[in-house]
Amino acid sequence: MLWRRAFSTAAAKRHITAKKWDALIIGAGHNGLVASAYLARAGLSVTVLERRQVIGGAAVTEEIIPGFKFTRCSYLYGLFRPSIARELELTRHGLKLLKPLASSFTPCLDGRYLLLGLNQEQDHLEISKFSKRDADAYTSYENQLHRFQKFVDFVLDSRTPETFPWEHSSIYDGLRNKWHKSAFWARCLQQVLSLGQKDMVEFVDLLLSPTSKYLNKRFESDILKGTLAVEAIVGSMVSIHNSGSGYVLLHHVMGEVDGDRNIWSHVEGGMGSVSLAISNAAKEAGVHIVTNAEVSQVMIGDTGIVNGVCLADGTQVHSSVVLSNATPYKTFMELVPQDFLPGDFLHAIKNSDYSSGTTKINVAVDRLPQFQCCKSSNPEVGPQHTASIRIGTESMGEIGTACQEAWNGLPSRRPVMEMTIPSSLDNTISPPGKHVVSLFTQYTPYKPSDGSWEDPKYRESYARRCFNLIDEYAPGFSSSVIGYDMLAPPDLEREIGLTGGNVFHGAMGLDSLFLMRPVKGWSGHRTPVRGLYMCGSGSHPGGGVMGAPGRNAAHIVLEDVQKRSH
Repeated sequence: MLWRRAFSTAAAKRHITAKKWDALIIGAGHNGLVASAYLARAGLSVTVLERRQVIGGAAVTEEIIPGFKFTRCSYLYGLFRPSIARELELTRHGLKLLKPLASSFTPCLDGRYLLLGLNQEQDHLEISKFSKRDADAYTSYENQLHRFQKFVDFVLDSRTPETFPWEHSSIYDGLRNKWHKSAFWARCLQQVLSLGQKDMVEFVDLLLSPTSKYLNKRFESDILKGTLAVEAIVGSMVSIHNSGSGYVLLHHVMGEVDGDRNIWSHVEGGMGSVSLAISNAAKEAGVHIVTNAEVSQVMIGDTGIVNGVCLADGTQVHSSVVLSNATPYKTFMELVPQDFLPGDFLHAIKNSDYSSGTTKINVAVDRLPQFQCCKSSNPEVGPQHTASIRIGTESMGEIGTACQEAWNGLPSRRPVMEMTIPSSLDNTISPPGKHVVSLFTQYTPYKPSDGSWEDPKYRESYARRCFNLIDEYAPGFSSSVIGYDMLAPPDLEREIGLTGGNVFHGAMGLDSLFLMRPVKGWSGHRTPVRGLYMCGSGSHPGGGVMGAPGRNAAHIVLEDVQKRSH
């Protein structure tokens, strides 16, 4: 299969031990691949080492059920930084985006529905079915989030103004470091001034307020508030009633495709095609990718400087630069000998929040789901099928209850689900007439108090709970199921390498972002070990299929390599 193209033979391992590489990258997830491409394009010799037999990390496509290709973890394309897609020429390397006909669809049990994203005029009409006041307020809400997003874009694409103990090796380095920091804060001030005081106060309100409070101040209809609130809790164990939960609301407008905002696109061939396109760009630049090559330890010399990695089979691969695309916990608690790490750093890494309430279920069905609220027997694809379908989000109360149940140790009785049907636009991932349905479900505790994810009957019970809930909106869904693949939090940790099952490599609260990611004092991709860098979603600017951590880390590495060469 296309997304599996990489070297995994004994000959490949002999090749990677034959010389000392300029850089090694642990993990062929999308950020690791992005970093490898930028490093190789700058002239470095680079090898990427992937534990699994497939590349892509969480952005991976796999054929679990014959004829059906599942995007096993991630599901939509929208956060990926447009500048990286352009610079790496991902379209030329095979990336094909499939824009949905609508952005979100929320069916109701009372026979109504809310369909957003067709166009601004239609959005107004749709929301007016529930509240004329909300319809008028919605345009202002979206415009304001767009203004906030300009500031967020600046932060996402910037390196953090971090200081490191070995950074000032000369007077020149110290002056250059101060200039970089001054330049960042000057540009930051420009962004704040361009927002203006009124918008800046509103922005701080969004960041600090509970999502429920923020939305209650702006809207009155339950269905609109529920539809928007789900954006704030994707992939987390956070409640919409938690202070600081509002940041991820900005994901509502972060989605961008071909310059259009609010677009979350499907990808032909599944999200694994994103990783494949990046790997094609990387290999064109000379990157060597090896699968079935699990790293068991980062090797560090007596001087405290990295000198390579040791694989699980004992193979040693040498380099003075190693980038880890693994989670911070995996990197520092399992791969790096802890004698080389400061105690306070280890304590911070160990006690970071990796909790997750996510279980991903990929379903093969023999027909397209038909939502009874649409009152149509047409078996053809409609706008609602191409959108992000919100199940269990008719009100913020439902979302809050689902979270509270998980906090009490129980999988949500009525899970909150983001349902997508990529085969509604992509005929390459399922047989004719049949479809792939992706269910991103919450909330599911890592260790439920009423059973175990290792118990097949317990897993089956939860899957059926989700299918039965969909039946309430789309009768007959359960009977259409051919088979499914389910990844509960422990599965996400074991199979994909996501500590705690957290799809973002760690919580995305304000205490875990920017200068605090992964921990305070170490936000700039460098680590306490000289020559070891973080390039995954556990580093700035955070999670999602974004690519920015990989690119930003590559820039830091190239800067350090240039310093050493002089």
